[in-house]
Parts: sequence; structure tokens; C-alpha cells
Amino acid sequence: MAEWTIAQDIQNEVLNTIRRSQDAVVEAIGRMASTVQALRPELPELPFADALSVGDKLPKPEDLVRSAYNFAEQLLACQRTFAEDVLKATEPLLPGGTSKAAA
Repeated sequence: MAEWTIAQDIQNEVLNTIRRSQDAVVEAIGRMASTVQALRPELPELPFADALSVGDKLPKPEDLVRSAYNFAEQLLACQRTFAEDVLKATEPLLPGGTSKAAA
């Protein structure tokens, strides 16, 4: 099982590295947004802006992110179940497996 521990250590290190790089990116984007906001000129309201306004009809960005990740979680769970079912079906072929595949 030493190989499994090494694999878990590598996975943890990869995830920690990803988290640190994501934190750095989020911090940089926050600084950039603050700078751009300070430099952005105030634009006058357009007289016909209400007619063009579709923003209230669009989903909020946080709703889009939540929806996409909810779908990804469901897809991953489905794939996991499929992989586990394949393993069960091929169990008779594995050393020490049962003589009959699960139905």
C-alpha cells in the first residue's frame, strides 16, 4: 500500500498547488478590477437605455457558475457509478473474483 500513499501524497500536492495558484489569480484579478474601476470614466446615461436593458432577463453570473458545477457534480457521480458497475461486471476476470458477474 506504500504506492497508494505516494499516489495520495502526489494528489494532495497537486491540489494544494492548484489552490495556491487560484488564490494568486483571484487576488490579482481583484487588484486589477479595483484599478480599472478607479480609472473608468463615469459614462452618462443613455436616453434609450431602458429599451436596451436585457440585464434583468439574463441569469446572474453566480447562478450560471452554480448551475454548471451542479451539472458537473451530477455527471461525475454518474461516471463514477458507471465505472464501479464496470468493475463489478468484470470481477470474475480479476484474481480472486467471484465466478459470476453481478446482474
